[in-house]
Amino acid sequence: MATIADITVKKADGTTNVVWAALNGAAANSPAQWRNTSATGSMGQQPLFSLSGKWNAKSDVRRLDGKITYPSVYTETTTSLTKVRSAPALTFSIAVPQDIATADLNEFAAQATNLLASTLIQSSIKSGFAPT
Repeated sequence: MATIADITVKKADGTTNVVWAALNGAAANSPAQWRNTSATGSMGQQPLFSLSGKWNAKSDVRRLDGKITYPSVYTETTTSLTKVRSAPALTFSIAVPQDIATADLNEFAAQATNLLASTLIQSSIKSGFAPT
């Protein structure tokens, strides 16, 4: 089982690091959470990543559910208050069978996350369209 820690990722420029600060580890009824505290806006307006895990009914599969939200924040010119324009969100659910070979699970984890990080999928997210 992993221990909560800050997560460092690259910004869109491919060079600059950004840290998603660990807020809290997962507990019985609450997910692990991270926040991009360097982003514009108040705490409630900054990007948030949450991840929780639970057993299925037969206790042979762990289900990981996650959500990443990235609000688009702007400053209202008449009041100087920051506001959220909109917020794209990525939600995911991963079934992790407990009887899978470690090598196969490791390969799945690597390939699944690398697929999401691929240029083609990033391009699809940026345009809002699947490849044709």
